[in-house]
Amino acid sequence: MKILLAPMEGLTDVYMRDILTTIAGAQGYDWCVTEFIRVTQQLLPAKIFYQYCPELLQDSKTNAGTLVHIQLLGSDPQLLAENAHLATELGAPAIDLNFGCPAKSVNSHRGGAVLLDEPETIYQIVSAVRRAVPAHIPVSAKMRLGFNDRLPMLDNALAIQSAGASWLTVHARTKADAYKPPAHWHELAKIRQHVTLPVIANGDVNSMSSLAQCLHESQCFDVMIGRGAVIRPDLVAQIRGTQAALTWSELVQWQLKFLDDMHQAVVQPNSIHEGYVKSTEKGAIGRYKQWLAMLSQHWPQAKLLFELVKKESLYQKIVALVLASAAYP
Repeated sequence: MKILLAPMEGLTDVYMRDILTTIAGAQGYDWCVTEFIRVTQQLLPAKIFYQYCPELLQDSKTNAGTLVHIQLLGSDPQLLAENAHLATELGAPAIDLNFGCPAKSVNSHRGGAVLLDEPETIYQIVSAVRRAVPAHIPVSAKMRLGFNDRLPMLDNALAIQSAGASWLTVHARTKADAYKPPAHWHELAKIRQHVTLPVIANGDVNSMSSLAQCLHESQCFDVMIGRGAVIRPDLVAQIRGTQAALTWSELVQWQLKFLDDMHQAVVQPNSIHEGYVKSTEKGAIGRYKQWLAMLSQHWPQAKLLFELVKKESLYQKIVALVLASAAYP
């Protein structure tokens, strides 16, 4: 079974990818995918790719050795093709195309899930990107079940396959569903009956039991984990059977590393991080609070800590509170 770390805008950035793949270990994730890089009107400069994926400078791998694929979002087949070609020249090991983002700001500019009402456009995009990148570089796509309904689900999957995609990842909801439970894993089984390319299941895998149910209902062999991986950083290692569950004191050390990694980018900026909002002190603190709030969904200690941290704005004060929380039972 392949286990992949999902691309999540504003969440699975380079710092989160580093922490989660390190905790998961060498046998954890098969690969991860960047936040989407939006392509609208031009061939992007190389620095944009480096901002979203600094791992390009180290063989496109996280510090744990996990491959990082580049994800692009847009609606212009030729522009996407040109940017995909540049990404591979910079070292991207694979290109993923986003047809699943539900954000209104993205959909209103013909990006993400709104294209699910245009199977022909999806075909043109995947086909153009497939032609533009070297044959040995995989091109994949990530989609939802549809925009307002699931009617074009099979048309989109077949369009992606016929355009030459190497695999398809499906978040088991429509855009209209947003992230409301449940994820409709059984719909992926219908897709698998109509396509021959690998289909990767995504949506609401956050425990061993939900993983088993997802694989059973979807009839998929591989899974992409998103929010569940952030809420439970030790989940993938437990699935693999390589590690026991983290203790709270162990997770505190990982939180401190996360804070320090971002803080180092603030105090020692370089050209890659120039202008990158998450590499400001305010941005770094905000990113940590975001993660801590998500950890609170599984860890009672995180909930207690978040109540102390949420109104703090000073880095050193937050570090001290995190350190002190190691004593929480």
